[in-house]
Amino acid sequence: MSIQVSHLTKVFGRQPAVKDISFTVREGEIVGFLGPNGAGKSTTMKVITGYLPPTAGTASVNGKDVTQDPMFVKQCTGYLGEHNPLYLDMYVHEYLDFVAALYRIDRGQRRKRVEEMIDLCGLGLEQHKKINMLSKGYRQRIGLAQALIHDPPVLVLDEPTSGLDPNQLVEIRRLIKAVSANKTVLFSSHILQEVQALCERVIVINRGELVADDRLENLTRTGSDHVVIEFAEIVSEELLAQAEGVRSVSRLADGKYRLVTNGDRDIRPALIRFAADHQLPLVGLSLEENSLESVFSQLTRPETNQG
Repeated sequence: MSIQVSHLTKVFGRQPAVKDISFTVREGEIVGFLGPNGAGKSTTMKVITGYLPPTAGTASVNGKDVTQDPMFVKQCTGYLGEHNPLYLDMYVHEYLDFVAALYRIDRGQRRKRVEEMIDLCGLGLEQHKKINMLSKGYRQRIGLAQALIHDPPVLVLDEPTSGLDPNQLVEIRRLIKAVSANKTVLFSSHILQEVQALCERVIVINRGELVADDRLENLTRTGSDHVVIEFAEIVSEELLAQAEGVRSVSRLADGKYRLVTNGDRDIRPALIRFAADHQLPLVGLSLEENSLESVFSQLTRPETNQG
């Protein structure tokens, strides 16, 4: 596993920020890390990257414990923090060369690597400007460039699209997708559309506790207990309720209905037979899917973690 978190707990004073969470991110995965403000996302990422020690439990990157081998972890991890701290009085080219030196990249290779990052991150026209002269979008590009300068196999990106306008969002999303090829990425964001565009798997924490860890398609699928059925004309709800395995029927629109089933099996084949037996003009039949927004709301609402 590229990232492995096991029974991780982090307490500040008497306040637990992360409570006994465990998850893994496999090599080559892009995983969305979600949760409301104060859920513990940034704290977890700081522990994974070696910037905070855990109170209990362990975190490892590429098989090395973050507390026992912190230098190794920093060498193989690229980290873009939530607030993207930059030296604003430095020039772009100068700053990236400085970061490359911190990673002990040989002087002869540094210049080439800096030029590669400037080209990859679209900073060519801005490289001789001071960072304080640049927009938020360009500063985020610099943050990604510094996270990638040493070509790490693991990327930890904390809110990389925060505060960007729609055009900048598209640009940064495209950039993250391009640079994440052949890398493991743990990516947090409050912009759920970005997570859907970039990630196949999602981890959700709430109040420091893990509340979901699954593929995106599984999280957004309500399951076999909710079926949407559509006919070419209005059909009696009382008749539909007689179909085998149907618990209740609600009308969504003319000819379209939501069926709540027993949930023990997929009843769509039985519904097709039922429609044929009763000569009902069936035109559509599908399992109902939730949006990621509704799933997130259900998982992180105030009563979610209350006993």
